Amino acid sequence: MAYTALYRKWRPPVFDDVKGQDPIVSALRNQICSNRIGHAYLFCGTRGTGKTSVAKIFARAVNCEHPVDGNPCNSCPSCKAVNQGNSVNVMEIDAASNNGVDNIREIREEVRYAPTEGRYKVYIIDEVHMLSTGAFNALLKTLEEPPAHVIFILATTEAHKIPITVLSRCQRYDFRRISSEVIAERLKELTDGEGVSIEDRALRYISRKADGSMRDSISLLDQCIAFHYGEELTYEKVLNVLGAASYDLFGKLLQAALDGRTADCIGLIDEIVMQGRELGQLVSDFIWYLRNIMLLKASDLDADTLEVSEEELYELAGMSRRISEETLMRYIRVFSELSGRIRQVADKRVLLEMTFIKLIRPETEYNLDSVLNRLEILEQKLEQGYYAAPGIAGPADNRTGENTAWYQDEKKYTENAENLPNSSSAIRVPESQMECFQLLRKNWSKIITSLNYKAARAALQKAEPEPDPQGTGFQIVFDDDKYYTIGARTPYLTGIKEAVKKITGMECEFRFVLNESGVRNQYITEEQLQSVFQGVEIEEE
Repeated sequence: MAYTALYRKWRPPVFDDVKGQDPIVSALRNQICSNRIGHAYLFCGTRGTGKTSVAKIFARAVNCEHPVDGNPCNSCPSCKAVNQGNSVNVMEIDAASNNGVDNIREIREEVRYAPTEGRYKVYIIDEVHMLSTGAFNALLKTLEEPPAHVIFILATTEAHKIPITVLSRCQRYDFRRISSEVIAERLKELTDGEGVSIEDRALRYISRKADGSMRDSISLLDQCIAFHYGEELTYEKVLNVLGAASYDLFGKLLQAALDGRTADCIGLIDEIVMQGRELGQLVSDFIWYLRNIMLLKASDLDADTLEVSEEELYELAGMSRRISEETLMRYIRVFSELSGRIRQVADKRVLLEMTFIKLIRPETEYNLDSVLNRLEILEQKLEQGYYAAPGIAGPADNRTGENTAWYQDEKKYTENAENLPNSSSAIRVPESQMECFQLLRKNWSKIITSLNYKAARAALQKAEPEPDPQGTGFQIVFDDDKYYTIGARTPYLTGIKEAVKKITGMECEFRFVLNESGVRNQYITEEQLQSVFQGVEIEEE
C-alpha cells in the first residue's frame, strides 16, 4: 500500500479535531444543528490553517445520515463516499486550473439538477481568487440566487483579490494563524499515535518554524521522521534536518559582533555555510533570537512565554545584560531590512557578511541609532582607558581584527609606538629582502590569480606586498578596510605562501596589515641610501 503523508493521514475527521479555529467551528456546528445552513461561504486565511479540512467536514455533515452534535458520523454511506472521493454530491474544484468562463458555465448547468442522494450538492472551489474576471461575473447570479439544494464553499489565501460583488454574497470566515502552543499539542498527539519519540524542545521548534500553519508543521515533522526513521528525534537532529542554527551559535555571532571581532563573525558564517544551513532561515531565526532578548530586557518573561527552554532562557538573560536597548534595536532594524532582501539575491553569503560588518561599524550608517551605537562604543573605550594615536591602531580598535595582538596592552602599545617608522619616511631593508620584494611585486597578480579562494581574489588584488619592518618576512597591506575584512583571513596565508613558492621559488612568511593612513612607506637598501648621501656617515638608531 502506498505511503500516505502525515498531513493527509491526520486530517481532522470531525469539527472536534480542528485546532485553533474554535469560533469558526462553533458557528458552523450551530448552523448545522439549527438547520440554518447558508448557500455560500468564503473561507479566508493563510496556508495550512484548516480551510479545506473544515470545508470537507462541513460537506459531510450537511449530508450525514446520523450527525452527532453537528459532526459527521463518518460511518454512513454518504460520509464514506465523500471520504473515498466517490461522492457525486461533493465536488472539489481547483480554480487555479479551472478558472475560465466555460468551467463556471458547466457548474451553472449542473446546479439545476437535484442531488441523487442526500440533501445538498456542495461545491468546494479552492484558490477561488484565481478565477478570471469573466468567470467571477458568470458565478455572480448563481451565488445570489442558487437552488435550495446547492452550497458553495469558496476557499482562498488572498481575499483582497475577490471582487466585492462576490464577497457581499458570501458568509465570510477568516481563519487565523494557529498558535505554536496549539500546534505543539497537536504534534504531540500525532507522534504518540505514530509511536515516534521526540523531545519537547524539538516539538516547540517545529511548531514555531511552521509560522502558524498546522499543515507546514506536520510536513516538517514528517521530513524529520523520514530522515531519522526509528530514532528519537532530538533538538539537534531537527536543527540539522531543517538547516537551522542553534541558540549557542546565535550567541557566538552576537557576542562577536558586540566585541567588534569581524574575523570571528566571518569565520562563523563560513562554518554555517559549510554545514549546509539555509541563510534565509538563519536570518529569520536570528531576528527571533534578538526579539527574545528585547522582550526579556523589557519585561520579566518566563521560558514558556518566550517559547524557549530553561537553558536557552539562562543564555538569553546573560546576553541581555551585555547589550544595550539602543544597540539591540539597531541590530533588529538592520536584520529586518536584510530579511526582505536576502531571499531575492543570488549570493546570500556576501550580503550576510556585509550586514555583520555594518553592525560592527556603525560609522557606515548615519541614522540616529547608529550614532548612538558609535557613542556607546567610544564610551566603553574611554572607560577601559584605551586610546589611539593618530595614524596608529590602538588596542581597542577592533577594525584590525586579529592583527591587534601586537598591541595587546597599553604599556606595550606605548613602548612600540615610539619605534614605529614614520609612514612618510624611507625604511631601510636588507639587500636580500629588497630582491625578494621586487620579485614578489612583479609576480603578485599572478600569485593572487592562482589562489583557490574565489571570494578573496578580488580583495587581495587591492592589496600590495611590502617588506615587514618587524622581521625578514613580508606584510600584505590593505588601504581599504572593506577589502581588509574580506581578504585578511588567517587561512589564506597558507595558500599565499604555497603560491609564492610555486611561482617564485621563495619561502616567505606573511602577515596582513591595514594601512589606515593611506600613505605608502618607501623602502630602500643600505647601499642605495649611501649613494644618496654620497658617503655621509649615517648613525644607527
